[in-house]
Amino acid sequence: MTDRVRRAVRLVAQHKLGAAMAALLVVAAIVGVTSGSLNGAPPGTAGTPSASRPAVAPAFTLAALAAPGQGGPAGSAKGSQPVSLSQYQGRPLIVNFWASWCVPCQQETPMLASFYKAHGGQVVIVGVDSNDSTAKAIAFLRAKGVTYPIGADPRLATADAYDVAAFPQTFFLDSAHRVVDRVFGPLTTARLDKGVQLMTAKDDTSGKLRLVT
Repeated sequence: MTDRVRRAVRLVAQHKLGAAMAALLVVAAIVGVTSGSLNGAPPGTAGTPSASRPAVAPAFTLAALAAPGQGGPAGSAKGSQPVSLSQYQGRPLIVNFWASWCVPCQQETPMLASFYKAHGGQVVIVGVDSNDSTAKAIAFLRAKGVTYPIGADPRLATADAYDVAAFPQTFFLDSAHRVVDRVFGPLTTARLDKGVQLMTAKDDTSGKLRLVT
């Protein structure tokens, strides 16, 4: 089953649509796969980088999950400002899609939190909390020690734009916000290191970014 078909089935289950609408959604997804996936890319490649032409990450602007001092992660927002891709213009970054109910996220998130702290915020990480309860998400972030920015994506708009069908999923963007690596499922230390190397390769050689070791 393709990502697009899985997304249609997931939406049907979540919203408990009628049988007729459910059938239409699934059929539309299958037709879309046969004619090419999102944004005109070949089936199964939406948002997936290629060696010759990495995909440009879709822009997003999300409400911050919680402002500092309101029970959320200290770095989740500047006051009440939203979390957006554009605020990191010219900087490579990691975009991590997750949810508090996601079992693999239980192990992945502490690793990301530790990595972020170890590098003093030099490596930008933005979390996107999708299809989640705000209260549960904030409690999750507190427990895992997250201090990087978190945007709330309750209706999966950003997840769908990135063609994310399951959590967790992580995108590594270079300074032009092109997707240079994408990890399906939980990150390992090795995959995290590889993604960071790919997204910062040009900046490292020019001296613009020096990672803490």
